[in-house]
Amino acid sequence: MKFDDIIIELGEFGRYQRRAYFLIGLVGIATAAHMLAQVFLAGESDHWCVVPELKQENCNKWPELSPDACNAAKKDASIPLQTDDDMEYTYDNCLRYNMTGIHFYPGIDTTDHTNDTLECDEGWLYDTSQYSNTVVIEYDLVCKTSGIVNLAQSIYFVGVLVGSIGFGMLGDWIGRYYAYFIATGLFLVAGIATAFAPNFTVFIVLRFFVGAAALGTFISAFTLGTEFVGPSKRTITGIGMQLFFTAGFLVLALLAFLIRDWFVLQLVISVPIVLIFPLAFIIVESPRWLISRGRFDDAEKIIKDVARVNQRKVPEPLFEEHEKQMVSNEQHQSSVIDLFRTPNMRVRTINITFIWFVQSLVYYGLSLSTSDLGIDDYLAFFISGIVEVPAIVYCMFGIEWFGRKPNFVALMLIGGIACLCTAAIPKGIWLTVVAMIGKFCIAGTFSIIYVYTVELCPTPVRNAGLGLSSMSSRVGGILAPLILLLGDYWEPLPYVVFGTLAVAAGLTALLLPETKGRPLPETLEDGEYFGKDPPLIHEGTSKGHGNAGFADDKL
Repeated sequence: MKFDDIIIELGEFGRYQRRAYFLIGLVGIATAAHMLAQVFLAGESDHWCVVPELKQENCNKWPELSPDACNAAKKDASIPLQTDDDMEYTYDNCLRYNMTGIHFYPGIDTTDHTNDTLECDEGWLYDTSQYSNTVVIEYDLVCKTSGIVNLAQSIYFVGVLVGSIGFGMLGDWIGRYYAYFIATGLFLVAGIATAFAPNFTVFIVLRFFVGAAALGTFISAFTLGTEFVGPSKRTITGIGMQLFFTAGFLVLALLAFLIRDWFVLQLVISVPIVLIFPLAFIIVESPRWLISRGRFDDAEKIIKDVARVNQRKVPEPLFEEHEKQMVSNEQHQSSVIDLFRTPNMRVRTINITFIWFVQSLVYYGLSLSTSDLGIDDYLAFFISGIVEVPAIVYCMFGIEWFGRKPNFVALMLIGGIACLCTAAIPKGIWLTVVAMIGKFCIAGTFSIIYVYTVELCPTPVRNAGLGLSSMSSRVGGILAPLILLLGDYWEPLPYVVFGTLAVAAGLTALLLPETKGRPLPETLEDGEYFGKDPPLIHEGTSKGHGNAGFADDKL
């Protein structure tokens, strides 16, 4: 029997599948928390120079002043003023007056010394009213070194790219089950070790391994948990998995609100990873992988165990003798190069990879920049997560009601226009509302693109197409934190870049054919003529969603 036929006999979403799906969802929550943790681990605080000449100045000389008033007087005397974007005066973050030889007293006028300024050569003082400690405070990542914080997040996404490739290959080599536990072990160790990083270089290196292990854990677990999901349930369960990612988003917001020290927060999101190990008693090795290795007896034993959990019976024998004599390898002759051999496939492949790149870039750009919206950081982050819920729920059903293409194009264009509009809106509630419209739309397109890509790629190169798209998505994630640095030159510029690219991706998506209700392209020739004349050769091919239940590539 074909494996999908076996799944139908087992029950497409029976007791075993539901239990595994929920447990794998918990992995998704942990992965999401680490993916976006740097928003709070490296939260920005107001800062100003330490002035050594005034550091030891005894405020007891002026008993009429409270300690706070005395310290404010020192700050007034030693820190230059500058104007912010709203033309309001604020203390300079990176310069101080040279107070050598100046006798300080409350109310002293040091404006005559405005040309005699120094950089913060003795370090900084930080406003700890919001964050008691962050990596920015701990490692003094301000002024000339402030950009390195965004570089750290990009390095994290490099780790995600390496993890997706490395643990994917490891899973093909030793099996998904063992790859899962190796990745989880690295996830736990690297996550805890990050909290004890002695300097920022070590922090970056450890975050790289956290990124690699987090995705390695998730892709291995997701494969193990969804291998038994039936064909008719894959689309809704695949999209629904994103709700667990969103749950991780919201859990992180709550934890960060309650825990204002990055060291403690990092431990709190890392130590519970140990609870993932008991999945060993719930999940089993992928029968598909066992079959691909010719281990039919092991696969049959696992299938029967799952049937027992689901209280179902499977026919005997599961595999005919001729199936045991030859392991199916129909796709080994095709490769990613076949996606570019013919003109229509070439244009479509470039289009799809560009769309995946833009989606990841915009999604993470919006998610990582919530502190720039002008409202409470925690509230902004929470809203940014909660808007994903209705977007995902709508897309579960909207793509079946209205189709893939109309939903995707509309959401991408609206999201891009919303990002562009933020350039003309001052910080505050209205900026947050418009930015969240953009986030809603981009989260929705992320829900659609996996299903859409699967249905557009011909069977022989479907995995290759998904792999290429995934790599393009990772590049977008790597660049997102770096694009945010453009805000140092003009604050709305990152949103202008995100909006422009989103609109461009929405317009190029108009060139893609609709796939709803159409048979999947089964051959490279089908793929070349999909949506064109002549029509598909395999008109009798049954409708399906192939691998549409793969994990959302946000993870």
